Formats: sequence, structure tokens, C-alpha cells
Amino acid sequence: MSEPRRPDPDQLLRQVQEAEVIQQRAKLKVFFGAAPGVGKTYAMLSEAQERRAEGADVVIGVVETHGRSETAALIEGLEVLPRKELAYSGQFLPEFDLEAALARRPSLILMDELAHTNVMGSRHAKRWQDVLELLDAGIDVYTTMNVQHLESLRDVVAQITGIIVRENVPDTILERADEIELVDLSPDDLLVRLKEGKVYLPDQARHARDHFFRKGNLLALRELALRHTAENVDVQMRRYMESEGIRKTWAAGERLLVCVGPDGLSERLIRATRRMAGALGASWVALYVESHRHLRFSEEERSQVEANLRLAEKLGGETVVLEGCGRPDEDILTFARDRNITKIVVGKPTRSRWLDLLTGSPVDDLIRTSGDIDIYVITGEAAASNSKPGLRAHITSPLRNYLLSVLAVAVSTALAGLVFRRAELADIVMVYLLGILIVATRFGRGPSLLASLLSVAAFDFIFIPPYFTFVVSDFRHVGTFSVMLLVGVVIGNLTERIKAQARLARSREQRTQALYRLGQELAQSASSTALVATAIQTVANQFHSHAVVLLPEPSGTLAALVHSQGFPLSGQEHGVAQWVFEHGEPAGLGTLTLPGARATYLPLRGTRGTLGVMGVLPDGAPQWSEPDQHQLLEAFANQTALALERAILAEQSHADRRRADEERLRNALLSSVSHDLRTPLGVITGAVSTALETPDLPESTRRDLLTTAQEEAQRLHRLVSNLLDITRLESGALDLQTEWIPVEELIGAVLNRRELGSDAARVRIHLPEAPPFVSMDPVLMEQVLMNLLDNAMKYSPAGSPVDIKVWTTQHTLTISVTDQGPGIAEGEAERIFEKLARGEAAASRPGAGLGLAICRGIVTAHGGRIQAVNHPQGGAQFLVTLPLGAPPSLPEEGS
Repeated sequence: MSEPRRPDPDQLLRQVQEAEVIQQRAKLKVFFGAAPGVGKTYAMLSEAQERRAEGADVVIGVVETHGRSETAALIEGLEVLPRKELAYSGQFLPEFDLEAALARRPSLILMDELAHTNVMGSRHAKRWQDVLELLDAGIDVYTTMNVQHLESLRDVVAQITGIIVRENVPDTILERADEIELVDLSPDDLLVRLKEGKVYLPDQARHARDHFFRKGNLLALRELALRHTAENVDVQMRRYMESEGIRKTWAAGERLLVCVGPDGLSERLIRATRRMAGALGASWVALYVESHRHLRFSEEERSQVEANLRLAEKLGGETVVLEGCGRPDEDILTFARDRNITKIVVGKPTRSRWLDLLTGSPVDDLIRTSGDIDIYVITGEAAASNSKPGLRAHITSPLRNYLLSVLAVAVSTALAGLVFRRAELADIVMVYLLGILIVATRFGRGPSLLASLLSVAAFDFIFIPPYFTFVVSDFRHVGTFSVMLLVGVVIGNLTERIKAQARLARSREQRTQALYRLGQELAQSASSTALVATAIQTVANQFHSHAVVLLPEPSGTLAALVHSQGFPLSGQEHGVAQWVFEHGEPAGLGTLTLPGARATYLPLRGTRGTLGVMGVLPDGAPQWSEPDQHQLLEAFANQTALALERAILAEQSHADRRRADEERLRNALLSSVSHDLRTPLGVITGAVSTALETPDLPESTRRDLLTTAQEEAQRLHRLVSNLLDITRLESGALDLQTEWIPVEELIGAVLNRRELGSDAARVRIHLPEAPPFVSMDPVLMEQVLMNLLDNAMKYSPAGSPVDIKVWTTQHTLTISVTDQGPGIAEGEAERIFEKLARGEAAASRPGAGLGLAICRGIVTAHGGRIQAVNHPQGGAQFLVTLPLGAPPSLPEEGS
């Protein structure tokens, strides 16, 4: 007996994470039926009453009773959300109020008729989009729908009932549902209810019974509903088997590919592929190969391609636009093998067989070269295709080109006539082929085909006996005619393909260059503001539009960092952009969400969520309506989002580094200051305590202790003053009180300060014969000179002199303070003026490293500068240079 397979740990972890996400998200329950009248609304209301009895906050968003009294009775006791009135075609129609529901935020809301189309002017075009927004807001939803509204079954329902259902719901909505409850009723019972008037009013019931409510239709729809419900149960069963590690008994890894084009048949192919993928539990891809023919498509055909791709996205498929490099079948198979596709769905050829023989059939080529990939060829109704390519589609060219091709044949005939008697027939054939080649390279396939036919006719009529007739006496010439015609057609086809590939290559090159330019310009943008301005300008130039990028403020409201001229940021447009930011989905012009907006809004998605919104307002028709241009616009938005995220992270990193530097500086300052504060406080405390607690202490000793305490108190005072001064300097609160004073008065005031004490005798002063007056703040400049003298005496040998020298030039006054200490180490001349910076010789000396930083701040505020150099005779020399005879840069006192 074989042991059960152990579950994969990674798979179990993924399943646990998925289960947590499902458990946390809002719940969607769909009451599913085969037709109207089976009791879906009744079942929904019955369960809602049970939830209300359990204490749940239940609100009715939309419930349609259709006059059924037993259904209306179940509404009693439930809160009904008022509907809003919207103007449409001269009348006001009631519609679900999504904004009111989001503001009310019940725990459960009832939304009848999921496939309903909202009145023009609503936020969303469809009710199922309202339901998705309610779920995103964390509100549980009960809803109802019939099987005929399922998007992938639209063609099947139309084939069964003969009625095309216009209101459809994407299959992904039902896949999102946490529970699907089938509300079933036999066709006979439903027809009885219809006859009793419990489904429609009598007139409506009679019309419905004659058309939609035929028993055969009801049986088929019931089977579809049962099958779809069974598929949903099967998915749940497979999830359970997978979570329990039960070995699968069916082949896995199925992946489908459907080929779409600019025709209505593609819609049928997409829906059929969706049904096949659902039945197989497989993923699927919708592929559009952008060949050279795309450049010749009409606006209607390009719009059809876009609509087909959007339909595939709505049905839950992946869409890919592939730039064709060769034959379509080769491009499709290369992509299919790269993506491990197992089944390819294509449409049945609609062209005539002779045209397929002439130009080739991609479907036949695909079948022959598919190898182990299964090919499903699906037919469609004649009306399904609105584009039937024929010969005319391949040979359309301006009339002028056809006339020039006739002229080219005439010229070739004239040249051949000149050499007819002196040349072989093969040479004449070459002359005609040269003309055909020139026509093909210049004018395209259609004119080259005409040139081939005319060349064969002219060659037969003029140069093949009997002359000037189309009679061929020697049937060997028939081979020559055939070869000429065949070579002309081949040359025309090849040249047309080469020209088309060149045009397609130019188009690709333009898109690549646009992305390259955008990436290059974004990479050169240092700040987020410059980056946004670059993105706006590039998008506007590329798509002939106005653009704007909206980024969130701290409150969560979007605001334009850089505003583009001509972009109207009205309240409605701003509301659309805010919705895009909150939900991370495109909206606005050309989408199904808020299509009434004037612009298209795309979310700027980063690795950590939506960073902002890009809005693009076209000058005329949107340039991004085509699939390739739409993808280019999305690529622009993605590039902008990545660059913006990079800029934001860089700014955050810079801010983090600045905060780290400030924190490190603060810690160093606290560490240094705490040491310098403790030392004088300890000395003062010890000296005073000894003087007070020792009664018999000699008077001389007591005086020495008090002198020591006084010196340490002065030192503590200088330290606290330095801290206050550096704080004032950094906060910008330094206010100069300037006045004109003589420089010798400044020096004398410093030398008379108590802090110097006996050290004042060490100072030697050198003044000019006529000391000038200088406009300065005397208190602050005294502090500068005092700090420089204190620094000089601290680093000079005991008893050595300190020199103060003053000299002037025409515009400046310089004060020099020179000591005889060890001097300034190499590379420290600028660093010692930084806060908390100390030289190599300062390790053994007290100080916090603030004095010189304060000096530089004060001198700079006076419009001067301070520098440190090594004196030629030894020691350090500090030079303070101030402007002379000119007012200071800051206002004077009283001004």
C-alpha cells in the first residue's frame, strides 16, 4: 500500500497565506439562477433576514421585487438605502447611490441584478463595478444574476434562445465570489409561475412565454447554470485535494492561446477560449500579432483590435501584443513554445481558396507546423466578421501608382524594341523584369501585379511571332510567360513585405526611442519635482496631449506637484484621479470606470503600492486608442512610477542620513558637554566643600580653594555661553547690534575681562599708528577675540607670549592672534572650525570643540571671514578679516 504524498511545504505556506487573504477580505455571495423568476431575490432576502436576526448590519442597496408580494414582504425590517436621481434623455431615473453606501458602510449590502447597466453619469458603467468597489471598501455583498448574463456564455445563449444578451458580467466576478448558491426551479414550475403572473405582468408574461421562456430554452439554460455551478464546485474540490496533498488523476499544466484580430469573429474565439479554459482549469492568453498590415488598418479595425483585447482582459485572460518579425504562423508558434502553450484557438479562414493559394493561409501553415501543440479551428457566423480581406485589400494603391506602372511597362517595351533585332528574347525578358522590379520597389504590390500582366501581354504581342497578335505558335513561350508572371508576383510580394517590415521597424524604433528618451531624462532628474516635470513634458510631446502627475499629500489627498498648462483639474477630474489612487485601477476617458471624464488616469504603481496618478488629456482624439500606443502609455506610466519611487527613496535616504548625522552630532555634543560640565562642577563642589567643612584650614589654603572654584566657575560659564551661542547661530536667531568702535577699545575690553586673569600679561599687542574705527557688534566680537585668546593660551607653552596684531588694507581690517604652540596639523585648517571638531593636540586639553565654530559664525555674520594657518616662526595663527568703511550686510540697530 503506497503512502500518501506529503504536501509541499512551500505550497502549504502559499495556501495558508491565500487563506488568510480570503479570510480578511470582504465576502461576495452570488445567488445564481437559470432564468428570471426562479427565486433568487427571494432566497437572497431570506438569508439577509437570517443575518439580521443574528445581529448583522444589513442594508438594501438595490432590490427589484417586480410586484411580487411574497418578495416585498421580506423587505420589512431591513434598512433601504435611498436611491439618487440622475438626469437622462429629459427625465430623472433612480440609480444606486454608491457614495451613500460607502459613507454608510454596513457590514452587508444587498445588490440585486448584478448585470444591470447604470444610468449615464454614474461613477461606473456597470453594477458589477459598483460591487467590486464595495468589496474593496470591506463591505460584504449579496447579489443575484442569471446564467445568460455570463460574458463567456453570450454566444451560446444567443445560439440557444436567438436573443443577444447585451448586459454581461465578466467571469472573473464569479471567480471572485466566495460562495455561489444555485437557486433552481424546474422549467414546468417556472412556466406555471409565469402563467400565474409571479414573474412578469400578464402582457409581458405572454410575450416572454412566446420568445424567451420556451421550455427548450429553459432546459438549456438550466443545464448551463448547473454546469457552471458544478465547475465552481469542482474548483473548490481541486483546491481541497491540493491542500491535502492528494495526488491528481488528470493532466496538469494546460495553457491556452487564442489569436485575435481586427474582426468580430475574435469576440467569439475569446469567449470560446474562456469556456475551454474554465472547463480545463487552465490559464489562457489572448495574442495579437502586429504585422505590417496593422499600419494599413482603418480606424474601425484598430478600435476593434483594442475592444477584443479589452474583452479578453475583462474575461480574466492575459493579453499580449506581439510585434511580428516574419510569417504570422511562425511568430505565433514561437510565442506559444516560449510560454508552454498546449492548445491554440484560431478562427476558420474566411478568404477564398484561390487567394490562400496565391498569398498563403496562416491557419494551414499553423496546423502543419504546430507539432505537439493542439490547434482548435472555430467557425463563426457570416455576420460575425466585419472585415473580410480579399484581393482588393492586398492590391489597393493610389490610381497614380497604377498609371506610373503602365508608363514603366511602356518604357520597358520601348527599350526592348530598340535592341530587339540585336538581342536574344531572354535579354528582352530581363528588361521587362527590371521594369517590374522598379515598379514593385517604388509603388507596391498592386501596381507590380499590373505591371507583370502588362509585361507578359506586351512581350507576347510585340516580340513573339506571329507579331502584333496574342496568338502563340510555339507553346514553349507559354513557360516563359508563366515564369515572367510568377517572378513579377514574387518580386512584388517580397518588396511589399520588405517595405512593410521597414515601416513596422520604424514604428518600433520610434516607440523604443521614446522609452529610451524618457528613461534617460528621468535618470538625469535629481529631485522628484524635476522628475515629474520631465515625465509630464515627455508624455505631452509623445501623445500630443496635456499631462499631469498627482502625488498624495500627508492627508492622503492628491495634489499636482507640477501642473501642466491646459489640464483642467476641476472637482470632477480630481475625484476621478482620487478614485484611481485609492483603487489602483485606470479610469476616465476610454475606460469602463468613470468614462465621462475628459482625461485618462493611470495609477503609478511602485513596489510598495500606488505612488500617485498620471492624467493624460488629449488635444483631439486620443493617440493611445491603439493597442501598441496604449501599451506605450502604460509603459510611460510604469517608467515614471519606477523613477519616482527611486527619487522618493533617494530623498528619504538623504533625510535619514541627515537625521543620523544630527543624532550622531547630538550624541557627541551631549557626551562632550556632559564631561566638560562634570569636571568644573566636581572641582567647584570639592573646593567649596573643603573650605566650608574644615574649620582649622589655613587662610592661604582656603583662598587657593576659592580661587580654584572661581576659575572653574568661569570656565563653566564660558562653556554654557558657548552652547547658547552655537544654538543661536544654528537657529538663525543671531541679531547683530552694530556700532562704530575703535579696534584698540575692542582689544582693551578683552584684556580687562576677568577670565584672562594673570594670563593677560602674556598678550603682546601690535597696532597701526592710527587704529581705524570698525562697525561691529562689540559684545560678539569680544567673544570672538576672547575665544581665540583662550584657544591660543591653552595650546601655548606656559608663560609663552601670545601676539595680537592689527593691520589694514584699502577695504579690510585684519586681526591676527598668534601662539607658539605645536601649530595646526596638515588637513585640519578647515576642519577645526566645524562644530565639535578638535585638532590632534587637543586630546589632553579640556574643551568641547565649540569655540572656533562660534567664532566663524559670528565673523561670517559680520560679512568677514576667519582662517587658520601655521606661522612661519612656529605656532598657529588665526586671521579675522572684517570689511572696513562699509556697512554690514545685516540691518543696523534701529533701522
